[in-house]
This record gives sequence, C-alpha cells and structure tokens, in this order.
Amino acid sequence: MHVPDGFLDARTLAATAGLAAVGLGLALREVRRNLPPRRVPLIGLAAAFVFAAQMLNFPVAAGTSGHLIGAALAAVLLGPAAAIVAMTAVLLLQALMFADGGITALGANVLNLAVIAPLVAHGVYRGVRSIAGEGQQATLLATGFAAWCSTMAAALSCAAQLAASGVVAWGTALAAMGSVHMLIGLGEAVITMLIVAVVMRARPELITPAVPTMPRTHRRAVAYGAALAISLMVLVAPFASSLPDGLEHVAERFGFASLAAASQPAPLPDYTLVPLAGASPWLATVLAGALGALVAFAVAWFVARVLAAPVHPTARR
Repeated sequence: MHVPDGFLDARTLAATAGLAAVGLGLALREVRRNLPPRRVPLIGLAAAFVFAAQMLNFPVAAGTSGHLIGAALAAVLLGPAAAIVAMTAVLLLQALMFADGGITALGANVLNLAVIAPLVAHGVYRGVRSIAGEGQQATLLATGFAAWCSTMAAALSCAAQLAASGVVAWGTALAAMGSVHMLIGLGEAVITMLIVAVVMRARPELITPAVPTMPRTHRRAVAYGAALAISLMVLVAPFASSLPDGLEHVAERFGFASLAAASQPAPLPDYTLVPLAGASPWLATVLAGALGALVAFAVAWFVARVLAAPVHPTARR
C-alpha cells in the first residue's frame, strides 16, 4: 500500500506531510517522556521485524497480493507512540534504500501506515480488551480485530487521498480499496495473531508490560525476534508472491497506474543486491533484506535511545 510519486497532487502531498509531521512529533514527545530505556531495543526489534515481514507478499483473491503492515503488531507490543516511531523508521528506509514508496509521497505513507494504522489498532485493541477481558483468547481476538481494522483504516485513508487528488472518483476509490483490503486485512489479522500467540507463550510480559521484568528478559526477546526476522528473510521472503498488491491492483484496474513516476535511484532497488542478482536472485534478496532489517533496527533503536526517558537511580534497584 506504499503510495508512489505521481499519484497525489501537491495540495494532498502537503496536507498529508503536515499531518504526518504532527503525528510523528507527538509520538516522539510521548516516547521521550515515558519510554523506559530498557524497552528501547524492542523498538529496534519491531522495526527490523516489520521490515522483514513486509517483504513477504501473500496471494489473495482476484490476482492480488498483500503483505503484513505490522502496525497492529507494533502497537500491541510497544504502545501507539513507540509503534509510530518504529513504523516511520521502516517507511523512511524503504523509500530511501529500496525505492518502495515515493519520496514526495513519504508524508502520505507515514500518515497512512505509521500514524493512522497504529492509532486505530491501539484504540480497537484496548476497546475489545476492555469488553472481552484480559485472558489469552480475549487478547488474541482483540489483536486480530485490531489488525484488520488498522489495514482497513490505512486503505481508506489512501483511497481518500487518491480521490482528493482527482485520480479516481470518491465512491470508486473507497469501494475498490476497501473491498480488496478487506481480504488483505484477514491475512494481516491471522499473521498478527499467530505472532502474538507465540510471544504470549514465550514472553508474556511483552504483551502485559505491567509485569515486572529484568533487562535481561528484553535482551532475550530481542534475540528471539531477530532470529525470527532472519528466518523470514532466508526461508520465506525469496518466495513471496509477485502479484500486484492492493493499491497496484486498484491502479491497474482503474487506469491510473501510468501516473506513477519513475522510481528514484536507490542503493537496493526492488529489495535486491544488484551485483548478485544475476548469479543468485535468492541470495541477492536475502542479503538486501538482512541489510535493510539491520539498518531499520539501528535507526529505530538510535532514535528511541536518544529520546528514552532517563531512569531515576532508585528505579534500577
């Protein structure tokens, strides 16, 4: 659902960039005030894992594919503010290093995928948990519904931006983006629930941060998460579906795909290490993904580390 350059007009680009900047600014302020330093590595881990997971496109109906957005997963594990920071780091990296999503459209992509999606996911998750209770089944139900709703919210926001830019009629944009992402959202929900179920069994304190934890616990969680992200890239990402994603499918169906501007030069276009692409496409994809995940972790970790609230000496006891 990454919007390329050329789809949105200047007015929409400016408005979405302004809203994204406000959302990111508020999230950074919240992280600065309330993020415990011992949870900083989890933001880097979330960014790396989301980056790796987004490389896996799964097929859905009508010749379309979808991929995990990861906003709900990040919001459940980190809370909305830290999730916004992690998701923004991923989107910035994807645009600059992989030409995935336009540079001029970065504000729109951050607004849709890094601000609206995590906030909707967090609100739905908390709402369902308050009604259904605190048990494991309630948590998974809340997680799945939050993931589906976050996908739909991001898709409808993107549709509104396309319509506001005059690319496609309002009714057409909302119906087309909504219908295809209803199915993609189901995949998002299932994948997110499976990941959260694993986390709940291995490290339940990450789902319920109120449970006292030692910093070592988070280091072990980072190690497990890093291993899972690497496994995704090595075993799964090279076999991702090549079908167009939801936005690409809608653009082709309604004839505005040609509006997309040529991709800006990028070090690793199409998630491929170009010098190795001819000899070993699998290795080229894996190494490009590994490098991207590492950079995503480093960027998100550095930002969170700089902003993290200092720990009072008595809190370390």
